[in-house]
Amino acid sequence: MNVYWLEQVESDVPANDDWLSAGEAVRLEGMRFPKRRTDWRLGRWTAKRAVAVYLKLPQDPLHLAGFEIRAAASGAPEVYALDEAMPVTISISHRGGVAACAVASPGILLGCDLEVVESRSDGFVADYFTEEEQSLVSRTPESDRSRLLALLWSGKESALKALSEGLRLNTRCLTVCPIDEPGHADQSGKVGGDSIFAGSGTNRFKSWRPFYVSQTDGQIFHGWWRETGALLRTMVASPSPTPPVFLLLAGHSTQSTSWVA
Repeated sequence: MNVYWLEQVESDVPANDDWLSAGEAVRLEGMRFPKRRTDWRLGRWTAKRAVAVYLKLPQDPLHLAGFEIRAAASGAPEVYALDEAMPVTISISHRGGVAACAVASPGILLGCDLEVVESRSDGFVADYFTEEEQSLVSRTPESDRSRLLALLWSGKESALKALSEGLRLNTRCLTVCPIDEPGHADQSGKVGGDSIFAGSGTNRFKSWRPFYVSQTDGQIFHGWWRETGALLRTMVASPSPTPPVFLLLAGHSTQSTSWVA
């Protein structure tokens, strides 16, 4: 099952708002705080461009304004044109001036997340992670611990979005497992005989790597993760997805994604 991926940064977003639908413009007008407005515009711009490419629609402002991304009762984003749902499933995330949108066919359970690799406290680990995850963290070298925690937390966020629950659900009902082959986790923190974070340099991961998330009720999401610089990305879906395919924007000859090095 294919999932498609697009990233944009703040400088990609037009200065004007003529690409927003009337409803989106009203919602933006109601946002008081500049950062909230900036993040929301970046997320909507990224998602609308991703939907347009995926559905083979024109990408000019007039056509982008012709459809609308709304929040469902659960908070999950849904795409509408003339009050009718469009044939697409999306998930949006933004962090540190970067936004990502994952796109798939209708009826898919889909979630994506961006997470900054940064130091987190022991209290954070104790409060939000399962015993299995805490054990993996304790066995991970200190130099890789921040990356592992970003991966585990981002995987949870992606799964919570796929479940349309967000942080309303206890994060300890989900266990994130970095893996070598789908369905086979190495509980020692090794993948294929090497550390999960083997390699060096900002381009150490040239492709997406697999992981899965298991829920206490038996639900399992398979997904993919990738890190460049201080930003880590995760995506999960059900049915099980192949690695994300990067979308191409009109006028671009290379993959349209803005990696942060």
